[in-house]
Amino acid sequence: MTKLKRKTILYALILAFSFIAPFAFPDFGTQLATLWLMIIVALTWDMTGGQMGYNSLGNIFFYGTGMYVAALIAIGMTYNIGDYTVASGGGIFEFSDLQYFGGMFIGVLGAGLFCSASAVVIGYLTFGLRGPYFAIGTLGVAIAAGELVSNWDWAGGGQGIALPVYPGDLDIGKIFFYFLFAGLGIGVFIFVKWLYGTRFGAAINAIRDDEEKADAMGVHTLRYKLYTWSMAAFFVGMAGGISGFQLIHFEPVESAYQTINLGIFMVVCVLLGGKGTLWGPVIGAILFHLFKEITWNYLLGWQWVALGALIVVTVVYFQDGVMGYLQQRYPELFGIRVERKSTEEAA
Repeated sequence: MTKLKRKTILYALILAFSFIAPFAFPDFGTQLATLWLMIIVALTWDMTGGQMGYNSLGNIFFYGTGMYVAALIAIGMTYNIGDYTVASGGGIFEFSDLQYFGGMFIGVLGAGLFCSASAVVIGYLTFGLRGPYFAIGTLGVAIAAGELVSNWDWAGGGQGIALPVYPGDLDIGKIFFYFLFAGLGIGVFIFVKWLYGTRFGAAINAIRDDEEKADAMGVHTLRYKLYTWSMAAFFVGMAGGISGFQLIHFEPVESAYQTINLGIFMVVCVLLGGKGTLWGPVIGAILFHLFKEITWNYLLGWQWVALGALIVVTVVYFQDGVMGYLQQRYPELFGIRVERKSTEEAA
């Protein structure tokens, strides 16, 4: 069997499982949708952290901002936003099916575009930083955004925003949101798979390996960094927008700009699976999501201890992640030819 045929079969099986999963496991529809969310944020974080070498702790900014932008667009298309979000309660607001789905579609797309533009602005301010300084700088942006939105009464303030409920059967709604996340996740995977095989992918890898040399060779490093982060922000913003409608109600710190939860989880997924690889973020997201679901259900109260232990074990013993470990242990599986010396030659 050729390598191309094996890949085709693998992709076909993944697509088939992705389609039947919510029907085969109807009681786990929300968990399966969350798994796709983890895959999306892991793949997009790796675009800058793994492929380009800029480890951000602020990608959660785009997720939370996407939530708010999508919600405000959807609400503003039908009602006055200030009346809708007033803390004292502005009355009962009903949405028709067209208003709900039309507002969601335009809101999610608008969220992606707004976050993409925001990444360019923030990038101009932060890409002059390197290493841990860049990570802390981006984390500060996310924390500051959560606090600012918490005090922005027009956008709901600390109470957050309550969006309309899915207009129909809630079980169908779970399947609907699952396929939104799954479609976006598959789209992100296809996009990055194509991107990493182009000259653009080679350029951001050059920035990761040695930015000074890449700059000296004529690579416009700032432009590539801004483009990469902007593309990642676009997908994360869309994912945040979808999450807002799935959650129905969300608030700034605990749901939208959750730096100590999803903001850390996306980094752990990539470290666990393997930075700078195509499948690493996907494998890491799957393993981490399974680990999280098990510990959050059976080790309640100790789940953060278990998470800390997972991070320590990964960093100490699997610094290249699962993919890096497998490539070193079984290089033939990845098309890496290793010439082994005979006993006589070794002697």
